[in-house]
Amino acid sequence: MQAFTEHTGIVMPLDRANVDTDAIIPAQYLTSVARTGFAEGLFSHWRYANETTKEPNPSFELNMPRYQGASVLVTRENFGCGSSREHAPWALAEYGFCAIIAPSFADIFYNNCLNIGILPITLDAETVQSLFEEVNTTEGYTLHIDLAEQTVTTPEGRVLRFEIDSYRKEALLLGLDAVGRTLHMQDKIAAYERQRAQVTPWQFA
Repeated sequence: MQAFTEHTGIVMPLDRANVDTDAIIPAQYLTSVARTGFAEGLFSHWRYANETTKEPNPSFELNMPRYQGASVLVTRENFGCGSSREHAPWALAEYGFCAIIAPSFADIFYNNCLNIGILPITLDAETVQSLFEEVNTTEGYTLHIDLAEQTVTTPEGRVLRFEIDSYRKEALLLGLDAVGRTLHMQDKIAAYERQRAQVTPWQFA
């Protein structure tokens, strides 16, 4: 997967709590286990006035001109709840979102994001509210995210700090998914196997 080090991007607000994975990518789009082809279905219940003809709903943020090209999503608590479908972060990533900021995330969704290189950032509700207010009053509002420093910086220079598990942080910085992380340690794995073959040779017969 692509490494995440620093990112500056336009912010799109999604002022909804408890957004479940069916709202992120509805079930009718789950026709493949590949990680591509899901961007069109992202938020389709809200995004389209008519889902059959794909007529855009102009009142939904994803369709508003001011949020075109957005790569940072700011939303409310318990984002990604519901089913554990991996297609939800796939759809967000394919559309172009690199980071999501919320007061809380559903655990499985949070881990699924990290597994494909999306950075989910947890900030307290008061701070998230302030971001909503700033985004809504400033067209072209951007945030700068520095994973190494674990900071989010606003256009005015306000620095917001976030926590992330050190193991997950390293994997993102190196661009290593679970398979890549294993391959990254193949020399250590091979050394361990050689040592085990000497201690318990019957296991390797």
